[in-house]
Amino acid sequence: MQRYSHAKVAPDGTKAVLGLERYLHECGLEESLLHLIKLRASQINGCAYCLDMHWKDLKSIGEADHRRYELDAWEETTFYTDRERAALAWTDAVTKVAETHVPDDLYNAVRKHFNEKELADLTLAIATINLWNRLNIAARTDAGTYQAPKAKMQKTA
Repeated sequence: MQRYSHAKVAPDGTKAVLGLERYLHECGLEESLLHLIKLRASQINGCAYCLDMHWKDLKSIGEADHRRYELDAWEETTFYTDRERAALAWTDAVTKVAETHVPDDLYNAVRKHFNEKELADLTLAIATINLWNRLNIAARTDAGTYQAPKAKMQKTA
C-alpha cells in the first residue's frame, strides 16, 4: 500500500525533479538509451514502480522485447551496442557508487563512446533515476498504474 504521494505533499520538490527530466529529454542523449539506463538502475535498486514505467516506456517507443527481457543480464548478451554497453556499465557503477567508487578504468572505457557533455548528462540521468527510485521505494508508490505516453507520430516529407 502506498504510504504517501510526493507530488501531493511536496509538489515543489517534485516539480524540481521533473525539471531535471525535462532537461534530460532535451540534452541530446538517445531516448531509448535514457530508458535503458533508467530500467537498469531500477533493476539494481528494486524499484517496482520505475521498473513498470520504463518497461512500458521502452515498449511504447518500439524497443525489441528481447532487449527489455535480457537487460538484467546485459553483460552476457550481444543485444546492445558498444555505446549502450558502456552506458550500462556506467549505470551499474554509478548506481552502486558505495561499492565501486566509479573506477578510472571504467571512466576511460566509457569516454571512448561519450564526449564530456554526454557523460555529464548520462551521469545526471543515472543520478536522477536513482533519486526517483529512492522516492518511490520509500513511499511504496503503487506499481502497475503508470501509462506510457502514446508513441509520437513520425514526420513525413
